[in-house]
Amino acid sequence: MIAAIAAIAAAAAVVVVALAFALYAVARDYIGPAGGAAAVAGAAALIAVILALVLTRKAKPPKPVKGDDQNLTAKLIQLARERPLVALGAVAAAATVVIRNPRVLGAVVTGLLANRATRKPPA
Repeated sequence: MIAAIAAIAAAAAVVVVALAFALYAVARDYIGPAGGAAAVAGAAALIAVILALVLTRKAKPPKPVKGDDQNLTAKLIQLARERPLVALGAVAAAATVVIRNPRVLGAVVTGLLANRATRKPPA
């Protein structure tokens, strides 16, 4: 079963690369090599945005914890549904901070993992 899933994933990757090359080859004739590369990058970005919008629409926020009106995850999902451009801006700002200072990402991951380790499992 795992081999079949791996084969499907590999085939999907080959198809994506072939489509990107075909798009580049067509666009290169009309707008030059740099424009062709930009067209491929733009198409990939458009697909990523569409996929992100579809996935955020299907996301269901977790049930709030007792004594908490809404937890942070529920608030973030609600923000992404109500104002996707604001959420996209927040993600871009966070990505900029992480790219400029990777230690921030390490501190956030460490804090999240430490927070989960100290919680008691529900009984």
